[in-house]
Amino acid sequence: MAVLDRFRLTGRAAVVTGGASGIGESFAFALAEAGSNVAVADRNGRRARHVANCLEALGVEAMSLEVDVTCQEQVRLMVAEVADRWGRVDIGVNNAGIALKAKAEEMTEADWDATIAVDLKGVFLCTQAEGRLMLDQGAGSIINTASMSGRIVNRPQLHVAYNAAKAGVVQLTRNCAAEWGSRGVRVNCISPGHTLTPMTALNMDGANGEIWKSNTPMGRLGLARDLQGGLVYLASDASSYVTGHNLTVDGGYTLW
Repeated sequence: MAVLDRFRLTGRAAVVTGGASGIGESFAFALAEAGSNVAVADRNGRRARHVANCLEALGVEAMSLEVDVTCQEQVRLMVAEVADRWGRVDIGVNNAGIALKAKAEEMTEADWDATIAVDLKGVFLCTQAEGRLMLDQGAGSIINTASMSGRIVNRPQLHVAYNAAKAGVVQLTRNCAAEWGSRGVRVNCISPGHTLTPMTALNMDGANGEIWKSNTPMGRLGLARDLQGGLVYLASDASSYVTGHNLTVDGGYTLW
C-alpha cells in the first residue's frame, strides 16, 4: 500500500468526545476529511448536531450524541450506539475536558473533583468502553487528548488539578497500550501546547498570551488545525506499529 493510502480512513467508524467545539471539533473534521464516519459526542447536544450536519456535507456519515463522560452508563450507551449505527468502532478519540484555575492552596474540593471527573475519569471510562468493544473486534485505535501540562507546570496560570489529570491520562494511555497491544488495540495520546480554542480563551488575557508566545520557540500559539495531522496519523494504518506514545504538539514549548 502506498504511504499516503495508509493515512486514509475511508469507511471507518470514529467517535470523538468533546467534539462540538475547539480541538474536538477540529479532530472530528480531520477524521471526516480522511474518510471516516464520525460520531460527535458532547454535553452540548445542540452544538454536536450542528457539527455532525457539517461533517455530512463532506460526504461521510455522521451522528451526534449528547453524553456526560463522567457517567459510565452514558459512555457505555455512546459506544453501543456508534457500533449499532456502523457495525463497529474503529477509532475512539477521548477529548472532552475542562480546565479550572486555582492555586494549590486555594483549590476547592469541588473544583478538584470536577476536574478529575471529566479530565481523567471520563477519559478512562471512554477508553475502557471503547477498548472492550475493540478487543472483541481484534482491532482499533484509541487516541486520548492529554496536554503538555502533564509534563510541565503551567505559568502564569495555575492548574494543579488539570495538570495532575493530564499526567494521569498519559500514564493511563501507556498502561492500556501495554495491556492491549498484543490483542490488536493501539492506545496513544496527543499532548497539545498552548492552542487557541474557546476553552483556552478563558485563560488568555493580553499578558498571558504574550508570555505563552515568548516561551514558545516557534513564536506563536497553536491552532486546532496544527493537531489534525497527528490525530489522523495515530488513527490510521500509517501508525500501525505505534502504541503507548505521547505525541507532543507544542511548538517547542517544553524544550525549555
